[in-house]
Amino acid sequence: MLKTTPLNAAHRAMHAKMVDFGGWDMPLHYGSQLDEHHQVRRDAGMFDVSHMLVVDIKGENVRGFLRGLVANNVDKLTLSGKALYSCMLNPEGGIIDDLIIYFLTESWFRLVVNAGTADKDLAWIQSQAAQSAPQLTITPRRDLAMIAVQGPNAPAKVWATIPGSQAVSEALKPFQSATLEPYFIARTGYTGENGFEIILPATEAVTLWEKLHVAGVAPAGLGARDTLRLEAGMNLYGQDMDETTSPLESGLAWTVDLKSDRDFIGKQALQQKPIKQQLVGLRLLDKGVLRGHQKVIVQRNGLSGEGEITSGGFSPTINQSIALARVPAEVTVGDQVHVVVRDKQLAAKVVKYPFVRNGQVLI
Repeated sequence: MLKTTPLNAAHRAMHAKMVDFGGWDMPLHYGSQLDEHHQVRRDAGMFDVSHMLVVDIKGENVRGFLRGLVANNVDKLTLSGKALYSCMLNPEGGIIDDLIIYFLTESWFRLVVNAGTADKDLAWIQSQAAQSAPQLTITPRRDLAMIAVQGPNAPAKVWATIPGSQAVSEALKPFQSATLEPYFIARTGYTGENGFEIILPATEAVTLWEKLHVAGVAPAGLGARDTLRLEAGMNLYGQDMDETTSPLESGLAWTVDLKSDRDFIGKQALQQKPIKQQLVGLRLLDKGVLRGHQKVIVQRNGLSGEGEITSGGFSPTINQSIALARVPAEVTVGDQVHVVVRDKQLAAKVVKYPFVRNGQVLI
C-alpha cells in the first residue's frame, strides 16, 4: 500500500493525476505539466514535499556529531536559522544522500532528507550516533508537513496568506530560515526561483494549501518539479548521484570540505580516489529529446571516451532539450559531443549549468 502525505485528499480534490513515486502516492500534474512549469517561472506555484523527512537532532554537542557525519562543514553555521547543503557519505566516499541541515541552537539541529532514502538515512544516522554520540535524541518528524511555494511572486503571496510572515521572512537570504509558530519558513528552494519552503504541523497543511490556492498560487506536481530542477542544474538523488558515485564527480565538490583538519566519514576515500569523471550540462543541437541513461560519445583532440546522461528532458523555458551528464574529466565547456538516441548519434554542446535561474536563460 502506498504511503500518503497529509495533502493527499486535497490533491485528489484538485483532480491531480496521482502516481507511485518511490512508494508514495504523489501528484504528477493537475492537468498540464507545461502550464505548471511556466506558472512557477513566471508567477507562483506550490508543491507538496511532505514525503521528504524532517529529522530533529537534539542534545549535547550535536555540532560535534555532525562534523563527522557529513562532508560539508557545519562550523559554517553560526547564525540561528542558517542552513547548509551537504552530502552524507559512506566510508567508500559514495553518497548515501544529499540533505539540508538547519542550525537552530547548539543543542538542536534540523535535517531534511530525501523521501526515497529516508529509512536508510535514519538507520545510518542512528547507528553512527550509537557509536559516537549516544547522548543525542534523533527524532523523525512524520507529524510535520512541508509545502514549497516557488516563483517570482511566491513571497508576496505567502505574505498575503500567513499574517506576520513578511516581518520574519522578508530579509531572509538563500539558505536561511525563520520561525513563526507554527510555521518554519526557509529559503532553500529546488526550482531556481525565489520562494519559501514552509514546514508546519501536518494537521495544518490542508488549510494552508487551500489558502495559498485562494491567493493565486497554482498547485504543481512532480513533473514540473523535475523540469524546473533540471533547468536549475540541481542534482536528483538516484539519478545524478547515489552510493556508487563520489560528490567530486557529481558536480558537488563545493559541498565537500577537504581543507580543514576535520575528519568525516568518506574523507579518506575521497582524498585517495583519482577524479576520472565530472558532471556537465548538455544542450542538444539536433532534433530529439535527451533522456537518462543515454550514452554520450566523446571524440576530440585525441580524446576518445564515453559518458552517460544522468538526467535529461525537454526544457520548457529554453524550448530545447537539455541534460546533465557524467563524462570524462578532460571534457570542457564548449566541446561538442554526440548522444546516442534511438541508434542515432545526435550532436550536443557541453555547457555550464545552471541552464535557467530566476527566469533568465543562462546558456
